[in-house]
Amino acid sequence: MTTTQARARSSAGTEREARLLAALRDRMRGEVIDRDHPNYHAARQVWNGLIDHHPAVIARCQCTADVVAAVGVANEHRPTVSIRGGGHQVAGSSVVEDGLVIDLSHMKGVRVDPVAGSAWAQSGVTWGELDRETQLFGLVTPGGEVSTTGIAGFTLGGGMGLTMRAYGLACDNLRSIQIVTADGVVRTASRSENPELFWAARGGGRGLGVVTGFEFDLHPLGPDVAVAQVLYPYKDAAAVARAWREVAAAAPDQLAPELALWSIPADPGLPAELHGEKVVLVAGLYAGPPDDARTVLSSLRELGTPLADLSGTAPYLAVQSELDAMFPAGGRYYMKSHFLDVLSDEVIDALLVADADRPTPETLTVVRTLGGAVARAGADESAYAHRSASYNVSIDAGWTDPALDEQAIGWARATWDALRPHATGGVYVNFSGLDDGVDDTRDAVYGTSRQRLEQVRRAYDPDGLFEAAAQRS
Repeated sequence: MTTTQARARSSAGTEREARLLAALRDRMRGEVIDRDHPNYHAARQVWNGLIDHHPAVIARCQCTADVVAAVGVANEHRPTVSIRGGGHQVAGSSVVEDGLVIDLSHMKGVRVDPVAGSAWAQSGVTWGELDRETQLFGLVTPGGEVSTTGIAGFTLGGGMGLTMRAYGLACDNLRSIQIVTADGVVRTASRSENPELFWAARGGGRGLGVVTGFEFDLHPLGPDVAVAQVLYPYKDAAAVARAWREVAAAAPDQLAPELALWSIPADPGLPAELHGEKVVLVAGLYAGPPDDARTVLSSLRELGTPLADLSGTAPYLAVQSELDAMFPAGGRYYMKSHFLDVLSDEVIDALLVADADRPTPETLTVVRTLGGAVARAGADESAYAHRSASYNVSIDAGWTDPALDEQAIGWARATWDALRPHATGGVYVNFSGLDDGVDDTRDAVYGTSRQRLEQVRRAYDPDGLFEAAAQRS
């Protein structure tokens, strides 16, 4: 491209952005942020500091009417569109380069109906904010393990958490959603109204439209819950992992056991002499009365001789937020995952070999136990395609120094590759890297749901307004 052509293209792009900006400001009540706005750089930042995207315009919606206006303008001007809820997704796809961000992060309404056992929340709400309201009534819906995670992307991607074996995934607990589709119409989707759209939103919801609200089922739990949190010596990792495998396989649905290869942070709540030490963390929350948990949780506390046993009873709100400090906003993150049918000796050995080269203390590998209510949901109940898997392994690289980007990402990818021969081939969209291998990722994420899901997308978005958001799922 010649210099003259580049200037012409740049000028045309600037003119398009100016028209887009003017149209949004004319129709929206919420703030419209362009590249020259004093808050532009703060507004474009997301939780993952590795992401450095520069959108043309950020439409910060205050209400559903603002979303309708933004979708209408997008239809007229056809920028590349992304949708931001909590901004916590690892891949950072909520902020699109040179396009329009429909930003819902300031839409924070929550309404709890304890009689109906339900909660309604707008799409800018985080799990900590929702839990705070539902726990006033001793109620929960399955949410993320880091409370600063937004409810929207987490739920639309499936939603694995500490209570999933008891109550199902977050998407399994949806009663309905409110969504603005590509034609600018506000629709309700539920089992009885727009059922195909509702099916697609549960596990395949990115790229269907702009979901502005979620209605969740609630379950009695809290305010206090019983938890197991045990630190075992790293030298015993192989034996502890094999023993944990047997306990996990026999666990009741009230427990979703987890095992992590981890380094102890400098947390004042943990023994100072253990700070920085590599350990095996075994954990689980009992989704039932704390008094009933002693026998169940004791099995996680007897896998060897612990370095420290932090098990006990704690407020549900504290348990759901205690990992927040380990995953601060602005840190650099790269996560990938596999689903497994069997946690074989070969898988455990491969995890330990990879962990020997773990690039930073903030990096960890987590094995989560599935089954229970997750598996009981019918295969065609939702677009979520991984009901039959027994485990999910997430490879969570974390670091702060940009000089470590290549090393940390390379380690995560190499670890994922090493586990690939033992995996089902499925991938959890919320832990799916940084848009690498898009075609393969979409097959791996949606599996047998992909064809039906794409039919739903074409029905509600025939001109592909949200196609970029779907491709970056």
